[in-house]
Amino acid sequence: MGEHSQPLTVLLFHVTLPLTLLCAGGSGSNSWNFVRIVYENENMRKRGRNMAQLWGGRFTKETDQLVYNFNASISFDQKFYEQDIRGSMAHVKMLAKQQILTEEEKQQILDGLQGILDDVRSGRLEITSEYEDIHSFVEANLIDRIGDAGKKLHTGRSRNDQVALDMKLYVRDEIDEMDHLVKSLMESLLKIMKENVHTYMPGFTHLQKAQPVTLAHHVGAYFEMFKRDRGRLCDIRVRMNTCPLGAGALAGTTYPLDREYTAQLLGFDGPTWNSMDSVSDRDYVIELLSAMSTIMMHLSRFSEEIILWNSNEYQFVEIDDAYSTGSSIMPQKKNPDIAELVRGKTGRVYAALMSLLTTMKGIPLAYNKDMQEDKELTFDAIDTVKGCLALFQGMISTMEFKKDNMERSAKNGFTNATDAADYLVNHGVPFRDAHGIVGQLVLVCIEKGISLDELPLSEYQKISPVFEEDIYEAISMKTCVEKRMTLGAPGPEVMEQVIAREEEYLKKN
Repeated sequence: MGEHSQPLTVLLFHVTLPLTLLCAGGSGSNSWNFVRIVYENENMRKRGRNMAQLWGGRFTKETDQLVYNFNASISFDQKFYEQDIRGSMAHVKMLAKQQILTEEEKQQILDGLQGILDDVRSGRLEITSEYEDIHSFVEANLIDRIGDAGKKLHTGRSRNDQVALDMKLYVRDEIDEMDHLVKSLMESLLKIMKENVHTYMPGFTHLQKAQPVTLAHHVGAYFEMFKRDRGRLCDIRVRMNTCPLGAGALAGTTYPLDREYTAQLLGFDGPTWNSMDSVSDRDYVIELLSAMSTIMMHLSRFSEEIILWNSNEYQFVEIDDAYSTGSSIMPQKKNPDIAELVRGKTGRVYAALMSLLTTMKGIPLAYNKDMQEDKELTFDAIDTVKGCLALFQGMISTMEFKKDNMERSAKNGFTNATDAADYLVNHGVPFRDAHGIVGQLVLVCIEKGISLDELPLSEYQKISPVFEEDIYEAISMKTCVEKRMTLGAPGPEVMEQVIAREEEYLKKN
């Protein structure tokens, strides 16, 4: 290699490529040029990394690459780039209002931030792993675009209160979107309720047929559950709606920040009241994960019922082809995969809740890097819940209810047995005696393979002479349901009142 042998020896100390690869281009000037390019690229990479960090002046050694990768959060916190830029814009406006920045500097920074936002949205600017986190990405690109003015963006701010703000803005936005999805699901449920006030079906306890109800009444139970879910989301949003920006790393700042103004710009009710608390807790995220777990639990229960109703044994529903799959070997199969996946993904959301609870339980005040673990879990859980809500709504809104099968199942399951006992009570028979008499009648029906509706009057009178011809009207599905008129019961008059109230609720909320 002649005159270049000594430089190559030095260079190989710095680069990580093997000697065989470095020499692949042959000897002489070509191989030297290749090595020089590798060396320069490596140095550029290192300089780029330093520029993409918001720290480093204190350090005399470069961070180990594995440590850098392990520490970096850009792969997931890029998800709230819009919130980060929105928060930075509000911060800059406040700095200018307090005369910490000039109007010219403010406008430069705002224009630069808007340009970054537009370019990321359009795909012209890519968020890459060159940057440690989304904050570094935004600031580095801002400085590159507008120069020294961009270096003033971080005045009076720490990444601790910055990320706390970003997370709050993101969670708040996602709560609003999730609430909309739950509301849309409830609108679909209400439509089913309106159309099925007189659709009779068995109500179950212990997965055993118990008493007749209507499909409207059954679906209405889930409507109430999801209404409470919306209430929990609303409560969380109200409780978390304070602005942490201005808390600094943990002890505020010496700059004359107007935190009230910043909070106002970002739509918060006001600033947080303790700077340490502002940056060191994620209880609102835990609350959200808990609320989402409850939503998933309700979706999972409903999914379980749909899976049962879709079976050959029940045949209560026909799931639309768009929300079903077949078998690779059994051509007759039509599987309720969406319902099964919703049921399965419930565990995924539960896991996120338990993971964050475990992460937070031993962290001393104030901020610790452990808290970085809140993001991936929360982002994934939010995406999971939103996806499940949208798919579940699509499934139930296109699902066909087989009303005749439902009513037939209610009759064959002796769901009107309690009403037969009530008939005797209304004719002076003590309830305990009536209970025993009807139990005997059920045994007779089981032996004959018929329902109470099909049992001849003579058989009724063999066990109790109190029975008359009007017993058949008393135990009809229509009578059994319609005479249940207490508030919350499945009687049609009550259900119509409830439906009207639920409709009004959705209009107002």
